[in-house]
Amino acid sequence: MEETAPARPAGGEAAGDRRWLVAFWAVVVAFAVVAVLGSVRAGVPIRDPGGVWFTRRILVSIALFALLALVDAYRRTDAGERSVRRTVEVLRARWPRRRLLLAGTGLTGYWVVYSSYRNLKSWVAFEEPQDAMLLRWDRWLFLGHSPAGLLHDLLGVQLSAYVLIAIYQSFTTLVRLAVVAAVVFPTRVKDGYVFLASAAWVWILGVGSYYLIPSLGPFTSDPGQFADLPPTIVTETQTRFLAERAAFLADPGAAGALNQVSAFASLHVAVTCMMLLMARYYGLRWTSRFMTVFLIGTVLATVYVGWHFVVDDVAGLVIAVVSVALGRWMVDGVRPGRGRASPSS
Repeated sequence: MEETAPARPAGGEAAGDRRWLVAFWAVVVAFAVVAVLGSVRAGVPIRDPGGVWFTRRILVSIALFALLALVDAYRRTDAGERSVRRTVEVLRARWPRRRLLLAGTGLTGYWVVYSSYRNLKSWVAFEEPQDAMLLRWDRWLFLGHSPAGLLHDLLGVQLSAYVLIAIYQSFTTLVRLAVVAAVVFPTRVKDGYVFLASAAWVWILGVGSYYLIPSLGPFTSDPGQFADLPPTIVTETQTRFLAERAAFLADPGAAGALNQVSAFASLHVAVTCMMLLMARYYGLRWTSRFMTVFLIGTVLATVYVGWHFVVDDVAGLVIAVVSVALGRWMVDGVRPGRGRASPSS
């Protein structure tokens, strides 16, 4: 993150009112309980996606945290005093035990929410897909035309396909980086929790939307619209996800069985929009501009390759706005339509 963050009252990480921390963990624990109850209802045990997924994410977060914290310390060192020794001194002063604990527990809570989300998403496979309804909505919005078909005609199906797919595929890396950066770079860890809380709400509201309108996406309900696209990692992934879903439904109790297909709402769009809103919250002008372009590319990509209906993307934007409002309310005490409350710590 670059530029100057918005002014904050002094206070650093001194002990004080921690109701925001209690609220964050109350949401984490409540959602984990929902996942446990969902497991009982579905008759499928809670799994670590990918076998070592949770452990791997924690290790990646630790590695990224160490790297970004070092970069942050170097950036905060006076230009005339920059040296390895001085950077290490700034690093140690910036990250006392209390601050490290706050950052570590926040990241852990975020990954607990995401892991719970992945399990709940898997069990959506037991619900009846409503793709026909979403397809009708899309065709009605575009006066009987397929929005994907219109994009193919407008942008072509060669170079544009690879550009949009590159944007879509970079999402995961960008999110992993942003989650850790949001904890490392702000002056106070509390400000990073606004990002973590907002992101957690995206996954929570997102999986709720999956159960509200279960669906698979246009690439399954209207495959003819995507027949002219070149074979890419996306088409391979779509084929693999459908095979995994079929295997999961055939034997939900099998080791490693997992469903990863859900269309409504688009959480690629929701998370990307949430990151844009967070960049604006932190006062990062260039990051905001980049995320605006990235959001537009993501919306186009989701429709272009058939992962999502247009209405999925609209729902994703709504989820992002609501999630950021909830995240700010939980941590900053800011309700929608009101200014930021004065932080107490």
